[in-house]
Amino acid sequence: MFHDNLISLRKLNGMSQEQLAEKIGVSRQTLSKYETGEALPDIGKCRALADVFNVSMDDLVNYEKGPEGLNVPPRGKHMFGVVKVGDKGQIVIPAKARKVFNIEPGDNLIVLGDEAQGIAIIAEKNFMHLMEQIKNN
Repeated sequence: MFHDNLISLRKLNGMSQEQLAEKIGVSRQTLSKYETGEALPDIGKCRALADVFNVSMDDLVNYEKGPEGLNVPPRGKHMFGVVKVGDKGQIVIPAKARKVFNIEPGDNLIVLGDEAQGIAIIAEKNFMHLMEQIKNN
């Protein structure tokens, strides 16, 4: 996964192996070995690569393209997968999304919509905090 993500991110950012190698302080040959899977970077170089591409180290190393074929998302952005809407309009929020956003059974969620942008779901407690901040400014 790592070497596929590295190649994908480098190409997506329009960088040559030489340019990326220079940014993280390794030779082009070393970077080539990272991309072929012959070698793995140490933790410091992995951090540098993640910073160059503005992705998390976890996503750089572990991200797997799903059927959507999407590349590694920018740091703080997530694609949790596809959910199916049930007969009564219900959806199941993926476990990883519940973990990242600390959604527990019994929590209230607010569904927002914009016909041009789509639907957003926000935890009620976060929404109320945001409304307080807006009111106080």
